[in-house]
Amino acid sequence: MHTDRIETKKAQLADVWLSVLLLGSLWGFSEVVLGGILSAAGFPYRSALLTGVGMGLLAVCMAMFQSPLLLPVIALVAILCKQLVVPILHVSVMCKANSCLAVGLESLALSGVVTLGRRVVQRSALARIVAGAGAALLSAAAFYLVGPHVAPCQYLLSFAHKGGLPAFLIAEGLPWAVFSALLFPAGYWLGERLKQAAPVLKAKRPCVYYATNAVLITGSWLASAAAIAAGF
Repeated sequence: MHTDRIETKKAQLADVWLSVLLLGSLWGFSEVVLGGILSAAGFPYRSALLTGVGMGLLAVCMAMFQSPLLLPVIALVAILCKQLVVPILHVSVMCKANSCLAVGLESLALSGVVTLGRRVVQRSALARIVAGAGAALLSAAAFYLVGPHVAPCQYLLSFAHKGGLPAFLIAEGLPWAVFSALLFPAGYWLGERLKQAAPVLKAKRPCVYYATNAVLITGSWLASAAAIAAGF
């Protein structure tokens, strides 16, 4: 019986890390492929939409596992996917420094917010809206303060002459917050349903369960690599 419990815990832990890898891969895919498409289309709220997508994917994890500590790990997977630019285009890791910083800060901000208000977020849809928006604003503020010391770009530095942090929060933080307020609750809703459906699928059709995860993970990385090679 003791051995069975150990094996069950090992299987559950493996499923957690598989989900983390999947969510991080999807986040990396959205940053590279969706981000490239939005940039090419001239979409004015590209960074805000990508922030919201990231918040939504992190919300899926929170709903399924209720572990804020997993959120930075998901961000790390996404960052590694974005850094495929290094071996493919033979550029410095600093090429995507600020966008990778934004991904990391987003996960840390949300991890802090949901740690402080986990029980409220579990019970209240309104709290999820506030959590998504609040984490986005926190990550925007942190990005403004840290970004110039990591990879100072002209756009970020220009806010020093436009009103500083308040101006940046109005121009960037508020759109990030709006998209996150929408997509964090949506991701949480999806995560609650996956929490119920995934174990059933795994028990009844394990081959389909693992094959689906493998296809999505592999496809995300291959598509991201292809997009980077194509100049996205």
